[in-house]
Amino acid sequence: MNQNIRITYKALQIDDMLPNLLKDFNRYQETNKVWYKAGVQYLTKQDSFRDEWNLEKKREVVQNLKQCIQRGGYVVGAFHNQKIIGFANVDVERFGSNAQYVELPYIHVSNEFRGCGIGKVLFKKSCEAAKRSGATKLYIAAHPAVETQWFYNSVGCTYAEEVNEAILRKEPLDLQLECRL
Repeated sequence: MNQNIRITYKALQIDDMLPNLLKDFNRYQETNKVWYKAGVQYLTKQDSFRDEWNLEKKREVVQNLKQCIQRGGYVVGAFHNQKIIGFANVDVERFGSNAQYVELPYIHVSNEFRGCGIGKVLFKKSCEAAKRSGATKLYIAAHPAVETQWFYNSVGCTYAEEVNEAILRKEPLDLQLECRL
């Protein structure tokens, strides 16, 4: 993808949360190698699978984003030619031993726009929103794909010092990460 494409970023509101907001969003991801936790070590292994969202899943995600906004959270979208090509959200409900964490439930860039720096901008904007909420750390349950983990490492994430068991139960193969704000 051309690195010089024109992308606009916008904080999304309830009125933006239309059921078909993500209709053309391409959540395709082919994974061949993943990170996993074995005791206290993190290792890689071969594991081939594909992730794709159908329209029903996309509408479910939009509903989750809408609920996040209703709770006072933050949702940001990246747009190209008025089409959403990336998004992220921060749920401002605090947790952790010192209420230091807020969660980044979603951060995704449409497959054909990956590698253009869009994810890094979305992550930065999410960190700014998390900091405004009073949190000192952003909590991420991150897809185990090697490429996904490279991304999180590149933006300064480390393994979470405290694991949120409720979040872990939702996606037990995800790696629990944090980013100090």
